[in-house]
Amino acid sequence: MPKKLAITQVRSGVGRKFKHRRTLAALGFKKHQQTVVHDDSPALRGMLRQIHYLVQVYEIE
Repeated sequence: MPKKLAITQVRSGVGRKFKHRRTLAALGFKKHQQTVVHDDSPALRGMLRQIHYLVQVYEIE
């Protein structure tokens, strides 16, 4: 069973690069300080690497 990641947006996407704002939307963020849960995968890790300065990531069971 894949690990799950809880991802919390801690900084605003306003004024950021268009590609970074689209990545936030693709992850499912609609509001600042929102938390979403996704299965861990290489594609997800790549998205998180791109916006690492906007989010906090926690592993959950």
